[in-house]
Amino acid sequence: MFINHEYIEKILEDAKNATREDIKNVLEKAKKRSGLSYEDIAVLLQVEEKEDLNEIFKLAGEIKDSIYGKRIVIFAPLYVSDYCVNNCVYCGYKRENDFCRRKLTMEEVAEEVKILEQMGHKRLALELGEDPVNAPIDYVLECLKTIYETQSDNGEIRRVNVNIAATTIENYRKLKEAKIGTYILFQETYHKPTYDTMHPKSIKGDYEYHLTAFDRAMEAGVDDVGAGVLFGLADPKFEVIGLMMHNKHLEEKYGVGFHTISMPRLKPASGVTLEKFPHLVDDEMFKKLVAIIRIAVPFTGIIMSTRETSEMRRELLRYGVSQISAGSSTGVGGYKDREEGKEALQFKTSDDRTPLEVIKSVLDDGYIPSYCTACYRKGRTGERFMKLAKSGEIQNVCEPNAMTTLLEFAIDYGDKEILEKAEEVIKTEKERIKRQDIKDLLEKNLERLKAGERDLYL
Repeated sequence: MFINHEYIEKILEDAKNATREDIKNVLEKAKKRSGLSYEDIAVLLQVEEKEDLNEIFKLAGEIKDSIYGKRIVIFAPLYVSDYCVNNCVYCGYKRENDFCRRKLTMEEVAEEVKILEQMGHKRLALELGEDPVNAPIDYVLECLKTIYETQSDNGEIRRVNVNIAATTIENYRKLKEAKIGTYILFQETYHKPTYDTMHPKSIKGDYEYHLTAFDRAMEAGVDDVGAGVLFGLADPKFEVIGLMMHNKHLEEKYGVGFHTISMPRLKPASGVTLEKFPHLVDDEMFKKLVAIIRIAVPFTGIIMSTRETSEMRRELLRYGVSQISAGSSTGVGGYKDREEGKEALQFKTSDDRTPLEVIKSVLDDGYIPSYCTACYRKGRTGERFMKLAKSGEIQNVCEPNAMTTLLEFAIDYGDKEILEKAEEVIKTEKERIKRQDIKDLLEKNLERLKAGERDLYL
């Protein structure tokens, strides 16, 4: 198995003896963007001195800016079923929780999608519990079809990422045929003893089957996969090395690692209290984890959900986060229910701002909120995407497309303030484009959007 527990524990223990000189050497190596060893990452994870931490944050910010520029991808989750056969200790959907469970009909899915489209969303993450009877793969496929077919005015969902339980090669092929974006699956924890404790008497309790889900997805042709752990279940330093080992395994076997890494922290939920978890991650440790992951895998997107506060999310955009959710509901039928004042959640969210409030904040900090889905639709996925990203060529499409989708959002869904802020950011960032032909194409697309055309991209 490619997660070597003994080795991880050894290098973390050895790293406790790292000197300031060792830390400085690792940071110098990281600046070259040539990759870090597990031992290097372990050294960074042990850093506690404020001066060294500031160097880590500074380097993470520089790496992020050099690769992603000012783009911040915006998305929302869509929960369609809370039926679940598992009994995960940390989850509000767990089997032993006694509540009225629900799965959306296709009419209800379409209702939720229309509300999300009215918020301006173009990219969703489809979420549901694991229940082969009440929510089988055919239900997932039906949801995908409904989402893609549901349009209102200028609203349309152009990319659906899917977060469902580990499944078979055959089912991953079906998801590929249904035109999913990224397949997302959290290992929850790479520490097997903890994993076994957290998933008692359940389908999800098979550590190795869950761990090899991305192998089956890749074999089925799904080349964009997104990983994550639930920080707070086991030693967070162990989890970071586990993530890196998993990423390297996929790179060596399939030519491409994680497209994204999600960074959720354990939060209170129905039937879940935090007192029983000894590895909770405080804010300072969390910031360090995000920055180190950005340094360790420069070209992998980092996702931050509304589990975190607006202040935390705003700060972490500087240290490595490249994708954030906006206006999220974590309840089944939650968007409609929220309109009616009766929302029920899988876990407690901490950033309850509307999408417009999130966009204004992102713009105020000089970023470009991006609703772009062009890479997926142009086949720039998997290994092809990573090659373009590492060469720097991806900037010639991502930055202009981000500006185009920002203007489209501002015209269709923004208020006067949003439109003015968007145009100001676009004006500034447009001048940074080095290639004149790309700048000319962007200018044309911006004018076409103002004339009423939509969905323009390079």
